[in-house]
Amino acid sequence: MNHTVTNPICPSGADPWVIGHDGRYYYCYSGGNGVFVAEIPSPTEISSCGKRVYTAPAGTAYSQEYWAPELHRLQGAWYIYVAADDGDNEHHRMYVLKGTSDDPTEPFEMVGKIGDESDKWAIDGTVLSHRGELYLIWSGWEGDVNLAQNLYIARMSDPCTVCSPRVLLSSPEHGWERIGQPWVNEGPAVLQMGGRTFVTYSASGSWTDDYCLGLLTLRGEDPMEDGAWEKSKEPVFVKRQGVCYGPGHNCFCTDGQGRQIMIYHGNLVSGSGWAGRSVWVSPVNLSEDGTLMLGRPERQVTIGDGRT
Repeated sequence: MNHTVTNPICPSGADPWVIGHDGRYYYCYSGGNGVFVAEIPSPTEISSCGKRVYTAPAGTAYSQEYWAPELHRLQGAWYIYVAADDGDNEHHRMYVLKGTSDDPTEPFEMVGKIGDESDKWAIDGTVLSHRGELYLIWSGWEGDVNLAQNLYIARMSDPCTVCSPRVLLSSPEHGWERIGQPWVNEGPAVLQMGGRTFVTYSASGSWTDDYCLGLLTLRGEDPMEDGAWEKSKEPVFVKRQGVCYGPGHNCFCTDGQGRQIMIYHGNLVSGSGWAGRSVWVSPVNLSEDGTLMLGRPERQVTIGDGRT
């Protein structure tokens, strides 16, 4: 059954991550020095009343500043990929947690840092599964100074281990990716739809009204090869005056009718920056030629909830 949803679907929230599994939905989010998971009735009924599934110990390299956790079901187990540091942003790296139960609202245990041998600043890790192989995609610095955030990809030997050097996937080269300093590509999100593989990502400063989504489309056989991805020359999802500002850092899941939807954060008020972020939803479609169509931010959208 379809119903009309009014955006924002949650009045406060950033970097939303929702996943469906076996007819249930889960919302994963961070809080200070840990991670929470809430079981929710549908992907449009976001709740921050979840259970704390992990609390970081004090005095470690991963004790503070938990950012943008993602809950994934891989090879029969639950994993959470999250950025953390010791209180100094320059020390942010990606970490992986593994669930202790088949229920993702139960406790997770720290496995450890995940990344390539360069060990550079890293956030916003996500996983691409392609032709039986796993790949980690994340946002990071080229060196040790925050001049720009690029997207990188590396091959994984298992859900907890990167087994190759990183390869540059995207850097902020267009004007719409360079609003605010430093220049930003971050928040990659994988969508496999209609036999195609896409990665959306967030561009420009997340604190600006012009935060937006770019798109990478896999054209080659090996996602690690040079030239395997086609990058959009223009943003594919942008602010809409009087409706939504700074839309970005999205995830994809299916609604109750099995149709793809995008969940993202945006601002109702221009200039409200990080403090004004709320959670929004939008339908996702493919054109006849296979082009990904994300539409534009709307205050009201029609979503299937699976109810009769």
